[in-house]
Amino acid sequence: MTHRLKKEKNYSYIEAGEGTPIIVLHGLMGGLSNFDSVISFFSSKGYKVIVPELPIYTKPLLKTNVKNFAKYLYDFIEFKGFEKVILLGNSLGGHIGLYHTKLHPEKVQALIITGSSGLYESAMGGGYTKRGDYEVIKKKAQEVFYDPAVATKEIVDEVYQTVNDRNKLIKTLAIAKSAIRHNMAKDLPKMKTPICIIWGKNDTVTPPEVAEEFHDLLPDSELFWIDKCGHAAMMEHPDEFNQILDGWLQKRGY
Repeated sequence: MTHRLKKEKNYSYIEAGEGTPIIVLHGLMGGLSNFDSVISFFSSKGYKVIVPELPIYTKPLLKTNVKNFAKYLYDFIEFKGFEKVILLGNSLGGHIGLYHTKLHPEKVQALIITGSSGLYESAMGGGYTKRGDYEVIKKKAQEVFYDPAVATKEIVDEVYQTVNDRNKLIKTLAIAKSAIRHNMAKDLPKMKTPICIIWGKNDTVTPPEVAEEFHDLLPDSELFWIDKCGHAAMMEHPDEFNQILDGWLQKRGY
């Protein structure tokens, strides 16, 4: 990771740049370093980019759910003293961003979701029964991307370590169940916040039709596709992702 982790009160986060705050929300297996290119690009363009470490494995089991992570995000925004923020979430992070926006629309200027859960969760948390088998885990990690080479040994090792830690695996499965419980299909048509949807055309975790459904249900959304791209567009095609997002933010006057 090229950016230093700050620790204040109960929060650990990366912060870079000055200007309009963009809070980046990572996914279930996603490290903060997945967003290095987003941090570098937008922190040099008049934004303060903040990536908090979500307490995915540190909350009590009963509080390991989408609703509590949205509350954690709200408390973090209050702690930082931001009146309004732009939220950017990948996978579970997108779901947390959506749920927070539903509860506190006055706090969110705009929301960007990529490979987000919230409508379709069948691939989250499942398939780890052979968790002791490194090659099985490696294959699962590679399937997240269009180009399997993006799943470096470091990424595979991190996933392997997570699913072989009993406490982390139990929390992972709890979050997966919570994501299914907190399906947002009924909430989305009431959300007036401007939303940018950036999706990999070859995402097998949350397939393209999920993006289309988000776009259909959200009143003020725009949908952008990235070709030859899986579930983590900001990692697999960082430059294209940044250009799309930058264009959308400029067009919207943020």
